[in-house]
Amino acid sequence: MILNNIWYLIIPTIVCFLGLAVAKILASFVMRQDKGNDKMTEVHGYIRSGAMMFMVEEVRVMLVALVAIGAIVWFIWDWQIAVSFAVGTFCSGLAGFIGMNMATNANVRTAQGATKGFSKALKVAFSGGAVMGISVGSIALLGLCFVMWMFRAQFLADNLSIESIKVPLVSDMLGGREINFIKGALIVSAYSMGASLVALFDRVGGGIYTKAADMAADMVGKVEENIPEDDARNPATIADNVGDNVGDVGGLGADLLESFVGAVISVIVIMLYVYVGRSNPDIISGLLNKLGLNNLNAANFAGALYLPILLVAGGIISSLIGILFVSLSKSENAHAVLMNGTRLSALLTAAISYFVVTKLSPLNLVPFWSVVIGLGSGILIGFTSEYFTSCEFKPVKKLAESCQEGAGVAVAGGLGLGMKSSFWPVLIISIATILSYQLGGLVGITYTALGMLSFVVMTVSVDTFGPIADNAGGISQMVNLSPEVREVTDELDSIGNTTAAIGKGFAIGSAAFAALGLIAAYLWSAIGSAQEVTLPNIQLLSPEVGAYVIAGLFLGTMVPYAFSSLLIESVSETADKMIIEIRRQFKANPGILKGEVVPDYNKCIAISSSHSLKKMVFPALIAVLTPLVIGMVLGRVALAGFLIGALLSALLLALLCANTGGALDNAKKYIETGKFGGKGSKAHAAAVAGDTFGDPLKDTVGPSLDILIKLMSVVSLLFASLFPIAPIFMK
Repeated sequence: MILNNIWYLIIPTIVCFLGLAVAKILASFVMRQDKGNDKMTEVHGYIRSGAMMFMVEEVRVMLVALVAIGAIVWFIWDWQIAVSFAVGTFCSGLAGFIGMNMATNANVRTAQGATKGFSKALKVAFSGGAVMGISVGSIALLGLCFVMWMFRAQFLADNLSIESIKVPLVSDMLGGREINFIKGALIVSAYSMGASLVALFDRVGGGIYTKAADMAADMVGKVEENIPEDDARNPATIADNVGDNVGDVGGLGADLLESFVGAVISVIVIMLYVYVGRSNPDIISGLLNKLGLNNLNAANFAGALYLPILLVAGGIISSLIGILFVSLSKSENAHAVLMNGTRLSALLTAAISYFVVTKLSPLNLVPFWSVVIGLGSGILIGFTSEYFTSCEFKPVKKLAESCQEGAGVAVAGGLGLGMKSSFWPVLIISIATILSYQLGGLVGITYTALGMLSFVVMTVSVDTFGPIADNAGGISQMVNLSPEVREVTDELDSIGNTTAAIGKGFAIGSAAFAALGLIAAYLWSAIGSAQEVTLPNIQLLSPEVGAYVIAGLFLGTMVPYAFSSLLIESVSETADKMIIEIRRQFKANPGILKGEVVPDYNKCIAISSSHSLKKMVFPALIAVLTPLVIGMVLGRVALAGFLIGALLSALLLALLCANTGGALDNAKKYIETGKFGGKGSKAHAAAVAGDTFGDPLKDTVGPSLDILIKLMSVVSLLFASLFPIAPIFMK
């Protein structure tokens, strides 16, 4: 059944509004819950005001960069592309704000819920996380539907062609060469770039904030003064709890939102170019025949173009059912309930995808099987992350045992474990890539990325549950609730650590596939005629450009390491300043450690906030400017090599960082349950030092690398027409 063009956007829009209505119901449920006593409300106020203050200041810093880039996009292309970029930035920022707002309201209510039992606390925490998850998927898709509806003429088959224009100054700099593009491809690419740029600011800024505060609080509080985690006497404890929200809630949501958008638009861009080049022999034999489109024409084009939007709308519906399953479950095994809810969402996504592909599109089952490969890969990668980072399994238990020999052994063991853990996800991604490419070529790969991200609503919901539970534990500690309450919040936090590790593995795997899809779209994005829409061929050993492609590969592998070094240095420098401040307060006023004087929490919040905002700008510039420089100097083909090198390097480095940090964190928590001497032991001190080493890796570097590779790919996609084919010095 082929729908009227407009219905391909109306149906997903209705699904998005349904999702937002469910989010509103869940948010109302959370807000009706009791906030507890006056002391709990006071601490909650500190955390909430700190998080909101950071977000407002972050927006002020971001606006300068976003307005400048938007103006450049307008100058080079036109106002439509700039508007789409602005909508992307707004949607990404809005989803992050909603999630942050909900998380900072759910934390204290979860702590109070823990006084009434585990089930009550779980329900409040998960409902708060689900608001974030639903907002990410619904707002991302709604924004994309909005720009495609606003500029719908650019997506009609009759209007599709490769345009060529001369841009003042820009064309002169390129030797008078015209700039080629399909406007519809630029519109969706600009939307994705806007979402990616905000996500990078959120991940980098939030990551620096949260890990600097966490490191400082642990090193001075736990190790030097031997006071519990989240103790109200620690001046950095509020900043630490604020960081959980700005980094692990706002940052995570923006990260997966832009992966979600990138996966969808990569399919759309490729299909736009495929339609323009539909008469070319290798497109017919190499792509269209595989997709069952022996005759791609104006009548069936819309069904092929809008299929990815319908598929992710189905993923949102599946996730809403999964959320309902978790919310209504009576089981006390929270981990099993959350995992079963995730698996149910994946299975329903596959079922709905089959219906959509067979009933609402002109394509054969290749997109469906590619989506299934993506779904299966995401679940498998999540399981491998859980195995190497959860204290339920042998690797982390063995790492915790090694902490008895000192911090050096703990750090070395965690690093080795992180390296070992990269094998299985890379193997899974490699097999999935081969299978999807054999099924549907470049289009198959993009649909595999789409499959992994199609139930992103459920993934973010389960992951956001973790920081809410962590904050709840912090509040219960700061206000000295009963040990039984702390046991409940600790159990929730432990489950949250596992779901967070799974979420990080999922984010890394999905980033790899999304970047592959964007790179595939980039390879066609600068051609000048329909006849040039042929299957891409990057010749590594070509006598003309082979050396430059290899040089691009080398440069691409280097950038993630340089980028990561900046982030680690920023975390270390910020933590150092905060450690000095904590020690100063303890020395200047001994009454703080005696519990007689309230510390100056705002001073630590100000240090973490100001430094993280300053330090997030340069890494963002690297992500935006590096592909532009490589493309202008070494050329379009070399830039393809650069993007592939960056993808491979960032994938392995992100896996190493995420799983090293996750394993060290959970080894510390395993010891804190009483194993190997428990809190205050030599093993515990070594584990805290190891966790301090792993913190910036898992919560700053790893997640930011996900966005780096996608942002560089989408920048290349948007500006590809500006780049020469060969290096500028080859005449």
